[in-house]
Amino acid sequence: MVYSTEVKGMCPVHQGVHHGAAPIPEEAKWVKSREIKDISGYTHGIGWCAPQQGGCKLSLNVKDGIIQEALVETIGCSGMTHSAAMAAEILPGLTLLEALNTDLVCDAINTAMRELFLQIVYGRTQSAFSEGGLVIGAGLEDLGKGARSMVGTTYGTLDKGPRYLELTEGYITEVALDENDEIIGYKYVNFGKMMDFIKAGLEPAEAFAKASGQYGRIADAVRMIDPRKE
Repeated sequence: MVYSTEVKGMCPVHQGVHHGAAPIPEEAKWVKSREIKDISGYTHGIGWCAPQQGGCKLSLNVKDGIIQEALVETIGCSGMTHSAAMAAEILPGLTLLEALNTDLVCDAINTAMRELFLQIVYGRTQSAFSEGGLVIGAGLEDLGKGARSMVGTTYGTLDKGPRYLELTEGYITEVALDENDEIIGYKYVNFGKMMDFIKAGLEPAEAFAKASGQYGRIADAVRMIDPRKE
C-alpha cells in the first residue's frame, strides 16, 4: 500500500466506533453481509434500453451469492427478445458481482441486472422474510400454467377508440360492446394452455375451444367485434 508523504507524517489515532455492516433481512435471517457469498434472496427488477424502445423484467433466485435461477422476460425490439435467450444461459452460476459486470447482450437486461443488484444487496428482496427463501423453480411458478409471460397489450385512437388485444388471461379474440359501443367484456384464448392441450394429444380446434374463456357481461353485448380488424 502506498501512502502520500502527508499521511505518512500523521500520528495514528484509533478508530473507536466501528460496528461493521448493518444487518439486512435475508430469507428470515438478519445478516451482516461482508462478502458476495453472504447474499441470498429472490427478487424481480425492471430495465430499459438507452433509446427506451424495449424493456426487460428480470427475476433472480440467489443462494449464497450465486445465481441459481434466472427468468428473463422482454418486450420490444427483436434484438432484445432474442438476447433474452443468451442472458438465460449466461446468468445461472455467476456471482452477483460477476453478473453485474457481465455483458448481458441487451441494454435493457443489463439495466434490470443493475436494479436487481441494488435490491438484493440492501435486503429488499421478495423473500426477505421467507424462512429458507424460495425454492429453485419459483420463476416458473410466477409464469403460472402454460409457462407463459403475462402480457397486457391495448391500443386506442381518438377517432376509433380503444382496442383490447391481449390481457392477463390471454389473446383477445373478440370484444363485447353495449348499445353505446362501450366495452363491457371480451373473449380470449390462453395460448399456453392451448399448447399444453395440443401436446397432450388434443386436436387443435378442440384445444382452442378448451383453452378459451370470457370475461365481463358477454350476455348483455349488442355486438362482438374482432379488435384487430373491426
